[in-house]
Amino acid sequence: MWTTALLTFFAGVFAANATPHFVKGITKEPFPTPFGYTPLINLVAGWGMYVIAALLLAGADVAARPWPAAVSGAIGVLVMGVFHAHVGAFGKRPPAKAAPLA
Repeated sequence: MWTTALLTFFAGVFAANATPHFVKGITKEPFPTPFGYTPLINLVAGWGMYVIAALLLAGADVAARPWPAAVSGAIGVLVMGVFHAHVGAFGKRPPAKAAPLA
């Protein structure tokens, strides 16, 4: 059971971290990665993290333990979501945008 929980937790972390990189890549916006800020690098990094998440899920035996897998995967997604919402990539928060004038 612990193997399933651990693998699905990290699958959730990788999938949640892949999402902003992949989205920034396909929308052609810069976003920091260890390899650079360009959209193409983000697209490839996001795709790679999705592949890693899928491989982790494939090895997790989710069918035998669906509840621990679902809970730990959801916690992994939440942990990475809180990281991106609070700390941000590389500890750098994006600058606050001014509200549009009406």
